[in-house]
This record gives sequence, C-alpha cells and structure tokens, in this order.
Amino acid sequence: MKKGWQTKKLGDVCDFEGGSQPPKSEFIYDEKPGYVRFLQIRDFGSDKNITYIRHSKKNRLCDENDILIGRYGASVGKILTGKAGSYNVALMKTLPNLEVLDQSWFYDFLISDEFQKPLLNIADRSAQAGFSKDDIYNFPVPVPPLAEQQRIVGLLDEAFEGLATAKANAEKNLQNARALFESHLQSVFTQRGPGWVETALEDICVKITDGEHLRPKVTSSGVPFLSAKDVLAHDVVFDDTLFVSEQDAAKFRKRCNPEKGDILIVSRGATVGRTCVVKSDRMFCLLGSVILLKIGGSQLSHFISYALKSPAIRSQLMTASEAAAQQAIYLRDIKPLKIGCPPVGVQRSIVAKLDGLSEETQRLARLYERKLAALEALKKSLLHQAFTGEL
Repeated sequence: MKKGWQTKKLGDVCDFEGGSQPPKSEFIYDEKPGYVRFLQIRDFGSDKNITYIRHSKKNRLCDENDILIGRYGASVGKILTGKAGSYNVALMKTLPNLEVLDQSWFYDFLISDEFQKPLLNIADRSAQAGFSKDDIYNFPVPVPPLAEQQRIVGLLDEAFEGLATAKANAEKNLQNARALFESHLQSVFTQRGPGWVETALEDICVKITDGEHLRPKVTSSGVPFLSAKDVLAHDVVFDDTLFVSEQDAAKFRKRCNPEKGDILIVSRGATVGRTCVVKSDRMFCLLGSVILLKIGGSQLSHFISYALKSPAIRSQLMTASEAAAQQAIYLRDIKPLKIGCPPVGVQRSIVAKLDGLSEETQRLARLYERKLAALEALKKSLLHQAFTGEL
C-alpha cells in the first residue's frame, strides 16, 4: 500500500439505500403535478419510456449526482448516474462519506475491476443473480488522502477523454462499414434490372415452418437442439448447445428438418429477424423461436437470404414483429412477403458480389471490434493502476 493510503471496508465509508416498487397500475406516462419520474435501469440509457409515479413517503429518491448500482440479473454491477427521480428495487443508491471519499474517485472505484470482479463473483453464487448491501460491506476500498484522490481523478479524466474520442471514432468507422454494406444491399433490391419478377415467399418455398414449441427432454449427447441464440448472421453455431435423443430428434424433424442450404429466421427474442443460410452438414433440430425456409429449385437460397436482409423487407418483418403482443414474427407474417427475383444467372452474380462485400465488411468489423476491445482493456488497466497506487 502506498504511503499515506489506507484500506477501509466499503460499509464503513459508504451506506446504501434500496429502491421502491409501486404497482404498475399506478404508472402514468405524462408529466403531472404531484408525480415524480420513476427510474428503471433502462432509463439511464434512453428517455424513450419515461414513466411517472405519485409522490409518496415510500419513494426512494435520487438526484443527478447520486451514484446507483444495478442489483439483479444481467444488469448487476452496472454503475449509473445522471438522472433524478424515484428509483426502483433493481437499483441501490450509494451514500459515500464525502469527508473521506471524493465522489468521482468513488465512481471510478465502482466501475473498476477492484469492485466489479468480487461483486460479480457474489452475484454468480446467488440464486437470484444479485446481491445485498451486507454482501459488499467488507469489500476493501483504497482511501488515499482527498487531495491524492483528486489528483488521480484528474489524470483518469484526461486519459478517459482521449479514450472516449478514440472509441467514438472506432464505433463510427464500424457503423460506416456496416452502413456501406446495407446501402449496397438496398440498391441491389430497389434498382432492379429487366427480368425481375415479384413472387410471394410462400410460392418460392417448398416448406415454411418453425421448430418445436414444447421444450424437449434434454440429454447429455445425441442430436443438437438449437435455439435463437445459436443462429448467427452467417451460419448456425454448436458452441453451447443442448442435445436431444435420436428418437426425439426423428420425431421433431418430421415437421422441421433443417439442412444445409436452408434459410433460418429468428422469430422472437433479442435477435428477432436475424437471418442466415445453413452452411453446416451436421444434423440438428430447432426450437420454436426459429423459422425454417426451404427454397424451391428455381431460386437460390443465398439470394433469398440477402433479399430478406435487405432494409425494405427487413423493415416489413420488424414492423410485423413490433405489432405483435410479444415482439415476434409469425409464419403468417412470412408467407405473403413479396420478393423480387431476377433470373438465376443474375442471382448468382449478385450473390457473388454481395458475398465479397460482406466478407470485406466482416474483416473491417473484426478490425474495429479488436480496437474497441483494446481501448476497453486500456481503460481497465488505468483503473487498476489508479487503485493500486501506480498512477
């Protein structure tokens, strides 16, 4: 420990206050006297879903300067600030002792691995993937003199500003690379030449179906049973899959028998609308969250897949999905879609050009994603140096 620094227990230098949860029936969505904004984790990333609740003594309030921590599930450990209102039970407000902790120093500590790693270890062992203030009471916190905290925060702020600029540039380049492909894809399917004919997808396919709707009995080996998470943009993956017995697989595949060259579309979940052509020869079954298209011999699967990924048709799919009670694409949404198809020779030429552009886009994406990962690793390294007295 650096001279003049102390290590204190987190619970000795900071108190915590959990949130409140009024019933949803009390929510309103327009500002009104006597009401306060109700803050959920999603609200710290967007103002799309602003909600208000009545002022009450039961409310737990925060202001823009308060630091809150996500308590449960996928958001556990998220460090949030910059909003004022009444925060919900998925959040915990921090009340640091500002006589010994600079607010910015404490924020940087909370986003560092020195706090995040032990917190996530505790959450992983919890049945609810969460934590309580008792769980983190004994976490060690480095406490140098306030002037030293402020000096280090100044160094971090300057470094983070440069990192943020580099990250923004890399993200913009990544977005531009993908936008270039989207633009070319759009032009292919809107600036048609002679010989293109619009045909309903149900007339192009020899089969349109979806996977098994009842979760089957899982086995330790057998035939892979894939769900939406296993469908990527360019193929299916078998990295973290479930298995079913060969007997069950034979039963499931009578209705839905994915094979090499078939098109898969994710029909619900976070990746709804994602489309790929199966490139694997491996036998597998599908869960009901994926739709299967078997293309007739007069068209090319890869061409139809690109058509389904084109902005105009994807927009139709996503509009249908958003109109559903639960965001989803149904077979009835897929079948009537009109696809413009040129002669097969033209399809082959288009697919070859799009494949080349897609490969280059993926190469650039990997390059920028590696740069973003390197910038994030550098930020973590700087935070580690800050809280071990190396800055």
